Amino acid sequence: MADFSFEQTLADARSGDEQAFATLWRTLHPPLVRYLRVFAPKIADDVASEVWLQVVRGLRGFSGDEAGFKSWLFTIARNKVTDSARQAARRPIEVSDDDIAPAAAPDDTAAAAIERFDTEAALALIAKLPPDQAEIIMLRVVAGLEVADVARVVRKSAGAVRVTSHRALHKLRELLDHSGDSAGSRSEAVTR
Repeated sequence: MADFSFEQTLADARSGDEQAFATLWRTLHPPLVRYLRVFAPKIADDVASEVWLQVVRGLRGFSGDEAGFKSWLFTIARNKVTDSARQAARRPIEVSDDDIAPAAAPDDTAAAAIERFDTEAALALIAKLPPDQAEIIMLRVVAGLEVADVARVVRKSAGAVRVTSHRALHKLRELLDHSGDSAGSRSEAVTR
């Protein structure tokens, strides 16, 4: 997919091209779900579905570039998480592990297992941060948003985003150092 142009794909999707929308979904769904798994772990997939439904409904009216689209997507996600939390507070629903069918693994290779473990461990570590720090790290690192875009999503100044990001990275380093994880290089990579 060397010829992939986000802006062209976005324009095609806005004009109703289903293949272009599928490309947007394949590109942005994984970071969206990772973001949601930190803030709404039990309902991340459901919330992601709601986000994409809202994107479909509002796509023709969207105007902007790649950064604007990502900001819009993650703003919708943030609002959906807030809405879900409010709804859950009004009507708590209990779900047991017996209600959830296990998903079949498409490819059960060792590399996939290690990657999943590393991802799960990273998300679990980020989830230990205060919510504002975790959200900013997820938006900067996982979603790949620039500071100004994160500031718009979380409704803070760019300076506040930078400070919170710095504090979060420092806290992650402390968590890694205290976790007994022998991967000191991971700690160094987080602070870069």
